[in-house]
Amino acid sequence: MPVDGEARQGDAPPNTADREGYRLEFDEQFDTAVLDEARWLPFYLPHWSGQERARARFSLPGKGLHLHIEQDQQPWLPEIDGQLRTSTLQTGRRSGGVGSSDGQHRFHPDLRVREAQAPLRLYTPRFGFFETRLRAVPIPGYMVALWMIGFEERPEESGEICVCELFGQDLTPDSTVVRSGVHPWRDPSLREEFHVDTYAFDASHFHTYAVDWKPDRLEFFVDDVHVRTIHQSPQYEMQFMLSLYELPTQLTPGAAARPWPRTAVVDYVRGYRPVDGDAVSGRE
Repeated sequence: MPVDGEARQGDAPPNTADREGYRLEFDEQFDTAVLDEARWLPFYLPHWSGQERARARFSLPGKGLHLHIEQDQQPWLPEIDGQLRTSTLQTGRRSGGVGSSDGQHRFHPDLRVREAQAPLRLYTPRFGFFETRLRAVPIPGYMVALWMIGFEERPEESGEICVCELFGQDLTPDSTVVRSGVHPWRDPSLREEFHVDTYAFDASHFHTYAVDWKPDRLEFFVDDVHVRTIHQSPQYEMQFMLSLYELPTQLTPGAAARPWPRTAVVDYVRGYRPVDGDAVSGRE
């Protein structure tokens, strides 16, 4: 029987690590027994809630990352975000002082820093080709995503690139809805442009999702096929967010009967720098 990362019927094959015009600089296979904390922080926006409340649940069985929502897991920020639960890894952090509103991804006006985070860039590129191969959770109320947010040295450097969002209620054995695009947040140079596309595959099997982030546009790929171009582009360093969410408002009675934990499996995450052209990869 195949183990995670090996081919199963319905899986799209992994892409080759070689990509013309690019140099592979971030190749995360999740093939170690412990998380490489020189690449990933095991918290979700910890400045808003504190690291303990924001800590991810995950396992590393030897090949691939298993992101979990477990039955006893607590909401990460109930005062602001209700009963939402998440297990997220991210590749950077930064905030202002305790009590301030200065923090990455300020998605609600009432957010205040509860635990200040010293600036840390583990992998915060500017431009490049980025892809993941993963299996989503085919249960209503669960969503897996790879997305990018501005490191936010300046408040306006806060845009978001969503490589993929996959909601459990949008998955069937024959079709999958993939959401991707741009959210401007506080970046006046960007505009809201988000797309919802349906594909004839089951995203509870392995498939690849990617973006080619160029200085003037974003090109999106599914299973290495170009599917869309967005003609706008953030101009600053961004960090990665690799997330599994439980969304309480989308849960159905049948979801409660499923066995725990609820698990998304990530085979790999890769980042490529253009061989020629303007590209920056931020690291501490």
